[in-house]
Amino acid sequence: MGRIARKIDKIIIHCSDSPQGRGDDASTIHDWHVNGNGWVGIGYHYVILENGKRQAGRPEYWIGSHVKDHNADSIGICLIGRDSFTDEQNGELVILIRELLTRYPAANILGHYELDSGKTCPNFNVPAWRAEHGLL
Repeated sequence: MGRIARKIDKIIIHCSDSPQGRGDDASTIHDWHVNGNGWVGIGYHYVILENGKRQAGRPEYWIGSHVKDHNADSIGICLIGRDSFTDEQNGELVILIRELLTRYPAANILGHYELDSGKTCPNFNVPAWRAEHGLL
């Protein structure tokens, strides 16, 4: 049986809202989502650690669980941290988004807060960040 391709029109940036330097990673978030929320697994598709290493979450063909009412048509990326991110994270985020845009060229890059007014995540101005990195 083949995989059903999803129509992706959003790439959504999140943060883990956890203290920097604690060592959280994709397995930590997986545990939060399974044991804390009762989900089947981590809700994000990618996690970027403080050292810039990229970790896989859900496969891209699985619907994520990272932003209410927008999971079916989006890819979720989570930066480990709360409100300040390393140069390594920023660099890997740019690389990852450019890769995703080759597969999903019509996708808009958004912060979680842009789709949920009750959120501040990822705690930086995503439109300004996009402009700074030529990701418009």
